[in-house]
Amino acid sequence: MSYYELNKKGILKERIDLLNSLLENCSICPRKCGVNRRKDEKGHCRSGYKPVVSSHNLHFGEEPPISGLKGSGTIFLTNCSLNCCFCQNYPISQSANGNEISVNELSAMMVELQEKGAHNINFVSPTHFIPQIVTALGLAVEKGLTIPLVYNSGGYDSVDTLKLLEGIFDIYMPDAKYADSSNSKRYSNAEDYPEVNRKALIEMHRQAGDLKLDNNGIALKGLLIRHLVLPGNIAGSIEVLKFIAEKVSPGTYMSIMAQYHPAYKSTGIEKLSRRINVEEYKEVIDAAKQLGLDNGWIQEL
Repeated sequence: MSYYELNKKGILKERIDLLNSLLENCSICPRKCGVNRRKDEKGHCRSGYKPVVSSHNLHFGEEPPISGLKGSGTIFLTNCSLNCCFCQNYPISQSANGNEISVNELSAMMVELQEKGAHNINFVSPTHFIPQIVTALGLAVEKGLTIPLVYNSGGYDSVDTLKLLEGIFDIYMPDAKYADSSNSKRYSNAEDYPEVNRKALIEMHRQAGDLKLDNNGIALKGLLIRHLVLPGNIAGSIEVLKFIAEKVSPGTYMSIMAQYHPAYKSTGIEKLSRRINVEEYKEVIDAAKQLGLDNGWIQEL
């Protein structure tokens, strides 16, 4: 893995130091709260210095190139820099279910998952804990970690932070949630989400390129973008897909998700209080095919 080479050259240590320095006046994510997380001050993500983990296990429910046959070594990080009212994973992201651990314990989790046969180490919601993750990686490499790393985020990521991850993460798996800033503000408390997300997707593709698979269909490197279709076209799905095809890459591996269901606060919001229907999903899939974005994973309703 490229992170192994960065470690040999001493570059990984330099990146660790730079990332941790960003925590002193925190600018890790686009919120740029400015709190000193190295002193355990907490900003928008409600997280101090120590990483908080909900669970770590072999996960077989990710996209086929990620889970494969042996499973993805998934580490669920607690808390989030977004506030999606419909979050399908809200007990972890919004209700803070998890336990504080040390970076050494985090490194041990990574090696344990590799020993269990995981195809990769898959960090879910890593954005607000990136310095801690990369610090743990430095320890894990010394313990024998060699498999690909997956950056599995909500897509609300700072380009400045992403640039410090070049050569560290092999696979980027972000969401592309919205095309419209008024909806991203209303439903995720992030008016700048479309602008931030578009810049992040371009940077992720610059680093990793289109998704590359081995002979068994397992992801080795590249970009996989997830898009959750929301009822009533709240996500602006077709506009999201057009941007990806035209500005990121027409070869982008897309996971167009149909599993939305009312959860968390969305059960009390009329526009989000129902599942999507077949027609809504088919319209998005048809658009993806017309744009050439049909080489990914499509779900059945």
